[in-house]
Amino acid sequence: MTTANDIPPAGPGVDPGPAGARIDAEALVREFNRSLIRMLQARLGSYEDAREIAQEAYARLLNLDEGQAASYHRALLFRIAQNLATDLLRRRRYMELPEPDGLALWPDPAVDPERSARARILIERLPALLAELPPRTALAFRLVRMEQKSFAEAAERLGVTERMARIHVARALSYCQQRLDEIDEGATR
Repeated sequence: MTTANDIPPAGPGVDPGPAGARIDAEALVREFNRSLIRMLQARLGSYEDAREIAQEAYARLLNLDEGQAASYHRALLFRIAQNLATDLLRRRRYMELPEPDGLALWPDPAVDPERSARARILIERLPALLAELPPRTALAFRLVRMEQKSFAEAAERLGVTERMARIHVARALSYCQQRLDEIDEGATR
């Protein structure tokens, strides 16, 4: 059973009112903003990102139900900010993939006449290869690779799950690659 002595007293950023503890936004920012931004800047390496994350953390804290935020505003604010910073770092890691070493040294495939000739032959033979495939597999390939539809759109059109649409496209790619390899081997003999 909880007694009055078990409940921490209202501290800075808390305005106890008749409906329970309310967050006083100005007091919260005054009390914790500097340390919150310093902590985020150290984690993110950017003052602008730290301010943006801090603002989002304040907004999320202020949008909580009154019963959820009780009197631990500082801890909750810093936890929200840490979670938002982690999300931002994950997005950055995903979006900022490193460029492979020596990319400038790789030849441009567009200027290779042999490769261009092979691509032209491939485009000419592709309809015949697709005709050899089961109808759903060929349609999945056409939708995703030629019409640039998403797997979800292709799955909906085929009446299958997204995973099954991916399997159909993978089968089509594998089959076409196998057949083209056979054709290339026959041409070099």
